[in-house]
Amino acid sequence: MMLTGSVVAAQQADDSQVRARQRIAMMEGTLESAVKIGAENLLRQVRSAVPDPPMLAGYPEVHGFRLDGYGIFFDVGVPMLRLPVTWPLRTLITSDNRDLESVAAELKQLIAQMDARYQPQFAQAVRRLELRAQAQNPIALRAPGAGTVTANQVAVAPQTNVDARVIDNPAEGYTREVKAALIDAMIENSGPLALRPDEWLTVAARDNVPRDPLSPGDTTDFSTIIFRVKGSDLAAFRAGRMTLEEARQKVDVREY
Repeated sequence: MMLTGSVVAAQQADDSQVRARQRIAMMEGTLESAVKIGAENLLRQVRSAVPDPPMLAGYPEVHGFRLDGYGIFFDVGVPMLRLPVTWPLRTLITSDNRDLESVAAELKQLIAQMDARYQPQFAQAVRRLELRAQAQNPIALRAPGAGTVTANQVAVAPQTNVDARVIDNPAEGYTREVKAALIDAMIENSGPLALRPDEWLTVAARDNVPRDPLSPGDTTDFSTIIFRVKGSDLAAFRAGRMTLEEARQKVDVREY
């Protein structure tokens, strides 16, 4: 009977560990989705303002595990935001330009020197620039390898109410959106983890960028953001004693 009781207890312990790992795996998927949601929020804003939006260089990766006496920790690899080759031209297309002929001449030189794969994208940017020139000046410009562009050939991008900070610094906007999505995921979806009141839920979000083998020591541009929230605060939110905004304020955020 004692042996049977020991076997049953061992099986129950194994089942409990399996369920705990399954809950962590579910939270891993939730945090991966949060990164994708944050990225999509940023890309949607940029797409409405410029024709060539940034792209993500890969997919988010999340790994979670329990730390005895502390709580549960998740390591989140956030893919890099890759800007298109035409991104430096965005101000030439979206802002007032008083010397468009000089700009076009510089672009012709750039296009002649660049990789042939990127020439069509720059040629399209020059065409949009020509259309703006026609709106400001009846003398049309010519793009390299192309004829004069008329207003009937190229459409002007519609004016939008996108936050100027997003266009000026999409990387910062990307970080802001991902941070917000991760914090909300921690608060709203961590119930199944069954954290004790004195335990911590911690998420470390870091740049998931392949290291350059030619510069193995160059890591100055990479950063990690640590999010921590107490189990008691999560329990208060689930019990309705704390609003979502109040719970967000309880999340400790540190950047390294």
